[in-house]
Amino acid sequence: MSALRCGRCAAGLRRALWPKGHPGLLAEEGALGGIWGRKRSLSANACEQDRRKDCGHAELLEVLEARVRQLQAEGTAEEVTVKRVAMAQAPEAGGIWPLRQAPVEAEGAAPELSSHWVQKLDKDQQLTEKRWQQPEGKQPKTVEKPIWEKRLRMEPRLLSRKLAGQLQQWERKRPQSPWEEQLARLLQEAPKRLKREADEGSESRLEGQRQKLLAFLECCLLTGHLTLAHHVLVAQHSRAPQQHLLTLPMYNTVMLGWARQGSFKELMYVFFMLKDAGLAPDLLSYAAALQCMGRLDQDASTIRRCLKQMEQDGLSLQGLFSAVPLSTEERAELLRAVRKARPAFSPQPPPPPPPQVNTSPLLQEIYAKQDPSVSYPRLHLSLKELQGLFRQQLGVEMATTVTVESVEKAPLLTKEVLQARKTLAALRAEWESVLSLELQKTKESEARAAAEGRLSLFPYLCLLSEKDLVGLLLQTLQALPPHGESLLFLAHELGLRVLKRKRLRNQVEELEQRYSEYLHLLASDTQVAEPCLPRQHWEALGMPEVPREQPWPVSVLVQLGKHLAEVLVRAVQMPSSLAAPRGPSTLIPVLYHVYSFRSFRQIGILKPHPAFTQLQETAAERTLIFESTEVPMLCPPLPWTSPHSGAFLLSPTKMMRSLEGTQQHQLLLEHCPPAELHGALDALTQLGNCAWRVNGRVLDLVLDLFRDKGCPRLGVPAPPTEAPRSPEGRQAPKGCLLPEASPADKAEMRRELARRLKVAREMQSLRADALYRLSLAQHLRNHIFWLPHNMDFRGRTYPCSPHFNHLGSDLARALLEFAQGRPLGPNGLDWLKIHLVNLTGFKKRESLQARRDYADAVMEDILDSAERPMTGRKWWMEADEPWQALACCMEIAQVVHSPDPTTYISHFPVHQDGSCNGLQHYAALGRDSTGAASVNLSPSDLPQDVYSEVAAQVEVFRRQDAKQGVRVAQVLEGFISRKVVKQTVMTVVYGVTRYGGRLQIEKRLRELEDFPQEFVWEASHYLVRQVFNSLQEMFSGTRSIQRWLTESARLISLTGSAVEWITPLGIPIIQPYHRDSKVMIKGGLQSLTLSSSVDTNQKPNTLKQKNGFPPNFIHSLDSTHMMLTALHCYRKGLTFVSVHDCFWTHAADVEVMNQVCREQFVRLHSQPILQDLSRFLIKRFCSNSRTSKSMWVSRLKDTLLSVPPTGTFDLEQVKRSTFFFS
Repeated sequence: MSALRCGRCAAGLRRALWPKGHPGLLAEEGALGGIWGRKRSLSANACEQDRRKDCGHAELLEVLEARVRQLQAEGTAEEVTVKRVAMAQAPEAGGIWPLRQAPVEAEGAAPELSSHWVQKLDKDQQLTEKRWQQPEGKQPKTVEKPIWEKRLRMEPRLLSRKLAGQLQQWERKRPQSPWEEQLARLLQEAPKRLKREADEGSESRLEGQRQKLLAFLECCLLTGHLTLAHHVLVAQHSRAPQQHLLTLPMYNTVMLGWARQGSFKELMYVFFMLKDAGLAPDLLSYAAALQCMGRLDQDASTIRRCLKQMEQDGLSLQGLFSAVPLSTEERAELLRAVRKARPAFSPQPPPPPPPQVNTSPLLQEIYAKQDPSVSYPRLHLSLKELQGLFRQQLGVEMATTVTVESVEKAPLLTKEVLQARKTLAALRAEWESVLSLELQKTKESEARAAAEGRLSLFPYLCLLSEKDLVGLLLQTLQALPPHGESLLFLAHELGLRVLKRKRLRNQVEELEQRYSEYLHLLASDTQVAEPCLPRQHWEALGMPEVPREQPWPVSVLVQLGKHLAEVLVRAVQMPSSLAAPRGPSTLIPVLYHVYSFRSFRQIGILKPHPAFTQLQETAAERTLIFESTEVPMLCPPLPWTSPHSGAFLLSPTKMMRSLEGTQQHQLLLEHCPPAELHGALDALTQLGNCAWRVNGRVLDLVLDLFRDKGCPRLGVPAPPTEAPRSPEGRQAPKGCLLPEASPADKAEMRRELARRLKVAREMQSLRADALYRLSLAQHLRNHIFWLPHNMDFRGRTYPCSPHFNHLGSDLARALLEFAQGRPLGPNGLDWLKIHLVNLTGFKKRESLQARRDYADAVMEDILDSAERPMTGRKWWMEADEPWQALACCMEIAQVVHSPDPTTYISHFPVHQDGSCNGLQHYAALGRDSTGAASVNLSPSDLPQDVYSEVAAQVEVFRRQDAKQGVRVAQVLEGFISRKVVKQTVMTVVYGVTRYGGRLQIEKRLRELEDFPQEFVWEASHYLVRQVFNSLQEMFSGTRSIQRWLTESARLISLTGSAVEWITPLGIPIIQPYHRDSKVMIKGGLQSLTLSSSVDTNQKPNTLKQKNGFPPNFIHSLDSTHMMLTALHCYRKGLTFVSVHDCFWTHAADVEVMNQVCREQFVRLHSQPILQDLSRFLIKRFCSNSRTSKSMWVSRLKDTLLSVPPTGTFDLEQVKRSTFFFS
């Protein structure tokens, strides 16, 4: 970089920071002329050239302009065009007109030049600029830029006359005046930005547009299109109506990009725009400028002035190195610049953070400094084995996809199958080429749109290579079901897949080194100095924090996915001979866009051609492709250290899952003191560190059924060929067309056809889900794997891998067992027997001893089931959970046949379920003795069944009404059972309404063959009313708490806020229920309307807020109880996982887990939970002086102060309750 350019760059910074209205040394306003004609435009571009050529070009332009005027006067030049349209100053605002809006008659406008001279001058100018940009002695390589890139504009159009004049003069000549004084005056000027009044709807749209623009700029930088980002920023800034969209982070994003390249002139342009917008630079702005100065070896005086003013603005120099997210190389350049002005400066290492202590009294024991009783578990694998697994997982994530062999029955390789596969391979090869060309055309089109200053999809399309995008589209085509898929769903999924495939691969080497050190904590053959939690060990290794990624707006995701789907529709074609062999051979589309009604709504669907579907079925290809984040990990996950750091090695994952584009949860977590999240972070890490393996014996049996015709009774879906079909296919039965068919018959026929189509779609969906699960199980059969966890907004935990985990159905759970085994010990076999009987559901009302005795009594059936599951007496098939029961039978058989059952190494997980866990939490909150006894909080010899008790209470009410002659009560005699009321009782605690409860009971009544169906509607209304009355009588404390929570949420919503609270473990929660906001994406195959209820700019949805608060609050308590149990089990060396209120561990450790579970429940509910909630809500929603006089706030405060009174139940009884979890 030459000294001349550096001098001009420094001058530009001073001018960009010049205060509005400062007289300075420049000409008075208007002296430079209000219009930048061709001469001034070229002069501005020639600021990179030698001063002598500046003068020569200026003289040449004056001659050319005079010649053009002469030709026009003589009438020989009727029309003169120019590549660049002049800019005209807006007379009323003192600004610059956009290019397309320049007034033709503006006084002083330069005449247009012939394209021949323009091309000649442009070529000369470009060559000169390239010479300035290349180091001396090196000849630049000729690289032809795309036409759209040549049109990108770097020079800003400023709306302020002062700044426009200053920028013009800076570009016209090298400044000779002392800039330090002017710089100081400029920096002292406080910018003023006009604020616009906006209603709720326009503010929501404005925020959405800002998110899209910032995402566009960041994506441009990520894909190496900084000049495009700058051009779009210039275009948006130049339009006065659009300028209110621009925010400081947008200017900073582009400035930081130029700083990394050492391009001071372009950085100055952004500074001019920032000042023109009335914004004040922040630390990141100064860091960008100083970093660029460091790269250009800038003079010390300018740097000194910047640092001085920065400190006067209240920004600390140390903050540049501690508060600004920069890379190591960027910090070095920044430090280089600072030391030119202050040679003695040395950035202080960040002071050790004050001891971060979690304030929750529930976690004091977890984070105690020294405790000799702690025995953290280790994996059964050596360090070398774990390092090998890490390299395998790293390869999987670098590849971004995993190819898995399908478990569908392999067809016979007939001539037809081989020909179909050959045809498909040829088509795909052709499609790859066509799709690649189509994507190139699409990119060019989107690039031209961006070159016109509009936000386009161009940078998003550049995130992945064309090869990757083509592969993604072909995967989508292969996975499309025969009945098609909603275009909106496909668009969202495609956009998400592009977003998930972004990778940060620049720290792989450092990650590998740190991870290897981290494994010393987990490996079986290594030691660490001091036992600690995985998160603590990882933080001690000093791994840098992963920067948080800005989420993409949902509208961008859908727009990108829709665009890619349309590319697929346009490009993918096949010969018509595949559909009609005897017809003429032409190309026909593989995908069709059609409309269909689903749930009374018309939606657009992409549907494959039946001939293509048939071709796929004939070929019966045996491969499935999954994203790397959709399959379990092959090594232990990264420990969770922050809301956005943990789980997968390279793939960014959120600690709290939410709809894409939702930020409210993430912002709450980031503003939360880090120590308050330690409990949740460590619990998620512990759950993810459990190693798993596939139960191969069960998998083989399931695969045999799956490859045959399935078995829906056992949860193995049947193939689509078994679905009910209408003789006429999708068309209405011919009977509908008969003249003698009555309207009722025709309607019934259409309903039957709709029912069959619905069943066929459901079977297809269930079959695909089972195919994914079983194929992944087969793929991982001989592997050890891990399931990283995150949580929803209530704190409930879930595995990140969606298709194969322990949260699924009975079949899914039966396929998994612990990879690490433990000896059964003296009581392990007894717990296996109890667990088996629990799975059968045969002895729910019996004691544990009675269950053990029953298992001994049916031991022959158990052994028969294990040895001859498909040919024996099939006792296991009668169980409530047949596949898990079969797996348990097999485990017991192996134990019984072993020489010493106490030393048998068992990998089988044993479950302990909460007894209607939601009601347990309500009863504990209200100290409700009656309710506590009903849900087994109190000790008893036999388990209490709340569902049977509610059914009995409903029967009492029914008899009373029947005696009084109520017809429906008389009809219901003999039909009220536990099964009829169970689902409603179970879901009342989670907020089910009377309407929802009536639908649940109606479904159960329709399943009863003897019940008169004409009374179903009336009987369901009657029963739901009696169920609610029974619960009110049995759980009076529970219902009062539920009403208090509901009313509090209603009033909070009416004040204009969403309900928030903090769990006893310290996790901040906010309910994402707002009024729907709609965004329309127009054009293409169809316009898509996005409806979102998570837009925080919209008012809260009062109905959802009040109905959701009670169940969500209880869910946050049950997740707190689970996390506390997980952490304390980990301290005791146990393997522990959970499915919400169902806790799993080894058979040998059930007693220890049960003790921990009860102790932590008592500790949790010994806290003043409702009182703490009341205090938090009052502080959060009733303390604002501006709103405290509101009628709703006043009523809210009165409600919150009226905490429901509690009963007399003694929580210590829970510790002695055998059936609390059993």
